[in-house]
Amino acid sequence: MLQTKKMEYLDGNVLLEGYCAYDDKIAGKRPAVLVAHDWSGCNEFACQKAEKLAELGYVGFALDMFGKNVRGHTKEEKTALIKPLLEKRKALAQRALSAFNNVKTIEQVDSTRIGGMGFCFGGLCVLDLARMGVALRGVVSVHGLLNAPQHSPSQSIQAKIMVLHGHDDPMVPPASVVEFEQEMAEAKADWQMHIYGNTMHAFTNPLANDPAFGTVYSALADSRSWIIIKDFFNEIFS
Repeated sequence: MLQTKKMEYLDGNVLLEGYCAYDDKIAGKRPAVLVAHDWSGCNEFACQKAEKLAELGYVGFALDMFGKNVRGHTKEEKTALIKPLLEKRKALAQRALSAFNNVKTIEQVDSTRIGGMGFCFGGLCVLDLARMGVALRGVVSVHGLLNAPQHSPSQSIQAKIMVLHGHDDPMVPPASVVEFEQEMAEAKADWQMHIYGNTMHAFTNPLANDPAFGTVYSALADSRSWIIIKDFFNEIFS
């Protein structure tokens, strides 16, 4: 039976609250997947993804990048939430690392088999964890931001990396894609990228319906991406 609970944890003196989901019919420890939310905060979308991961036999943990009960509702509020972390990428990576360290303490989690996935801003969060050299099995960036930190960490990337990208995403133009490919090649990372044609930003979010802003849901890309996400986690945890 699916079990869910909210979990408080700390990044320094900042109180955060994540959302944990797992199937209690599964005995013993199992892999865990961090779910990094978009620019609005640890919302229902992220929590639902954690539940879907639990249905696959993992522990799903929707992490919190902004603080307990901190959410953005307007574009202005959301921009204000991500701006400090985008300007201080070491702080962003440390915030995500606090979630990784918390997940390792969960009773049902095999601490040697942890992965991550993130959406939009959250895609950048899990990529930055990988860039830190954190011992993740793998991470998936779903319509995520790709730009590298100004001062990239010197540690080698241990995690396998998969990027799912909409070709028509105005927030990640082709030049950014090329720069990311070069970054991964130079890092000698195990990486792959899948690009969906006629697809914009936020293509997995059914509430995305703002073509002028560049965020549009695509049922086809959503379905295709979930299939490949499941295959990716099955590979890295096997």
